[in-house]
Amino acid sequence: MSVRRGHLPRERGRAWRRTADLALGVRFALTGGREGWTRALLTAVGVGLGVALLLLTTAIPNALQVRHERESARNDFTFSQERPPRADDTLVVANVGTDFREDSVRGRALEPEGPRAPLPPGLEKFPAEGEMVVSPALKRLLESDSGALLRERLPDRIVGTIGESGLIGSGELAFYQGADGLAPLIDGGRVTRIDRFGDTDPGEQESDPVLLLLVLVVFVVLLMPVAVFIAAAVRFGGERRDRRLAALRLVGSDSHMTRRIAAGEALAGAVLGLVFGAGFFMVGRQLAGTAEVFDISVFPSYLNPSPLLALLVAVAVPAAAVLVTLFALRGVVIEPLGVVRSGRPARRRLWWRLLLPLAGLALLYPMVGNGRENGDFNQYMVTGGVVLLLVGVTALLPWVVETVVARLGSGGVAWQLAVRRLQMSSGTAARMVNGIAVAVAGAIALQMLFAGVDGDYTKSTGQDLTRAQMEISLPADVPVSPAAERLRDTEGVNTVYDYSEGYLGDARLDPENTTMMTVGDCASLREIARIGSCADGDVFAVHGAEWDGGVDMAKLSAAGRKLYLDPSYEGSPKSREIPWTVPAGVKAAEPRRGLLAGIDRGGFLLTPKAMAAALAPGLTGHAYLRLDESVPDVRDYVRNTTAAIHPLADPMTWSSTERTDRFDAIRTGLLVGAACVLALIGASLLVSQLEQLRERKKLLSALVAFGTRRRTLSLSVLWQTAIPITLGLLLASVVGLTLGAVLLKMTATPVRVDWTGVLSMTGIGAAVVLAVTLCSLPPLLRLMRPEGLRTE
Repeated sequence: MSVRRGHLPRERGRAWRRTADLALGVRFALTGGREGWTRALLTAVGVGLGVALLLLTTAIPNALQVRHERESARNDFTFSQERPPRADDTLVVANVGTDFREDSVRGRALEPEGPRAPLPPGLEKFPAEGEMVVSPALKRLLESDSGALLRERLPDRIVGTIGESGLIGSGELAFYQGADGLAPLIDGGRVTRIDRFGDTDPGEQESDPVLLLLVLVVFVVLLMPVAVFIAAAVRFGGERRDRRLAALRLVGSDSHMTRRIAAGEALAGAVLGLVFGAGFFMVGRQLAGTAEVFDISVFPSYLNPSPLLALLVAVAVPAAAVLVTLFALRGVVIEPLGVVRSGRPARRRLWWRLLLPLAGLALLYPMVGNGRENGDFNQYMVTGGVVLLLVGVTALLPWVVETVVARLGSGGVAWQLAVRRLQMSSGTAARMVNGIAVAVAGAIALQMLFAGVDGDYTKSTGQDLTRAQMEISLPADVPVSPAAERLRDTEGVNTVYDYSEGYLGDARLDPENTTMMTVGDCASLREIARIGSCADGDVFAVHGAEWDGGVDMAKLSAAGRKLYLDPSYEGSPKSREIPWTVPAGVKAAEPRRGLLAGIDRGGFLLTPKAMAAALAPGLTGHAYLRLDESVPDVRDYVRNTTAAIHPLADPMTWSSTERTDRFDAIRTGLLVGAACVLALIGASLLVSQLEQLRERKKLLSALVAFGTRRRTLSLSVLWQTAIPITLGLLLASVVGLTLGAVLLKMTATPVRVDWTGVLSMTGIGAAVVLAVTLCSLPPLLRLMRPEGLRTE
């Protein structure tokens, strides 16, 4: 017991002394005069930028969840449920959305059928016919000169704006308009009846291991550069700090005490950085409500960080500042008369630096070949493996820079100044470009992964863009010929192929006896089949078309056979079932690769005079347009004409391929996150560069005073940045290619290197550093004045 009584006070005393040393370091940081405050502010700004992005990242899951919830809350087309009968609590909704240039405009026409009809989220009351309620972004667009074309399409009087609860983002273009007479048009497609808004049974999406892997790697790759920059920011002012610590050794402090004091200074800067970071985040949160990046926008209220994750950031950043400082000083001998770092430092060891990427590869290797069919990827092993590989860049880069610059030969004065500076402090140069190297390595790996699996989520539409660029789908009650004439008169439309189309078969829909009926003039019919002589009144039967599959057209086209247009499905409500008798003299035609879906169309082809008037209710109109792409906004001219023909006519722009929505969303998230990370990289690098120049203010002034030309010093600064960033990008390319190859192997995808993408990623990283270096030249010129020699 006596030993414990003596031991506990001694341990408490040690803990008290350590805390006192840290507090003394905090005091030095905050009461060191202008010099101390400048150093603390630089550290705080660097840390604050990283903290702001970390807080933003922790808020992203909540933002995505809120967007999903609001999208679900306003959903009005629930195909999984039967439509309710008309009642005083039902609402008829028509999808009248459109596109304007490259933007999508969500639109709904509303017809309440009773006083208790459900009101859409964000609306206070239903707009009357001829009125509409619009989102704030759409209102600004319609009131601007650039929205004049869209205003022609949406002429209704604006009577209000949609509230935040009815929108998924501040930049969303959306409107609700009043309507009348929609009930007869209910067809389950563009018009439906509902008694409530929102998904009651949205269903669960099948989990795709590759997409989950993409999400996981994206988050790790985006967060790692942030962590690296925070670790670098807490070490600002390293050289001047060492001189202060030498003075403390002169007055009697031991080496452990001086390191704890240095850690206390870093702690002060990190805590101040948390305050700055919270401020930057609040400013950025408000700015996010006015910005739209890659068609994604949010409201500031969406960006609420998870309290647990925010607390983790608040604890981890100061703790990291202390640990990084103690780790950085482990090999520095601080003596009363100086710091041993001024002499030739010990060579860095390579073996333990190689262990980090090798350990990362070891974690990822067991999952090689999993693909989609062999279960999910272990998220902890994936995260740990990617983190270790990227951290390996930060561990290897100082060794690479030191090894290379030690062997650089002689050259011009600017080159010699740069090389000598790098030889004396290669670690500082490596720290400056560590974040860029990590970001580029991660970007290369992700670029390889996205490019490798892109084919799995992208498919050809089969649409022949050389023959048509837009398709117009007309409601059943709109005659196709007059509509086609109006489309032909539209500016920028070269050719219009118009058809009336419907399904033809027995009384009950039988796949073996079902085909299509297509009505069009001879020129239009030649676009979908190979026909010989053609005159108005002819009927053709297309034999051997891929569309018809196993249908025996020879039997189906026998003269006198009775078929039905718009036959019913088995178990479905009885349809129109308009009878049609195959006439005599049907001509044979051969299939041709069609305009739509890339397959040849079969069935019966009728010229207008061959179509009886009784068939019209069972046919719907389609028009395919060939456009003059040199006409500006030609697609919007077509959309305006289409809206004038009928509000429910649906204009569609063709594309050669289409990509899975979830894959596109992940890629968009990566682009948005990468843009934020690049902004952080640029800002942090600029702060770091300015701090380095401030540290060398007297040296630069002395060199100028001795006759060194300013151009030579400026060029030396460029060399000091160019050499380590070149080495960093080379190392990042090697690590990125390795990580990308392993990730592709994990997804069972052939490894292919897109060198254009690799070079573009490295080029972007180099461009950021070059831009930061150029921005630092004006401060550099001001620092090279003789007044910089003045001291106190």
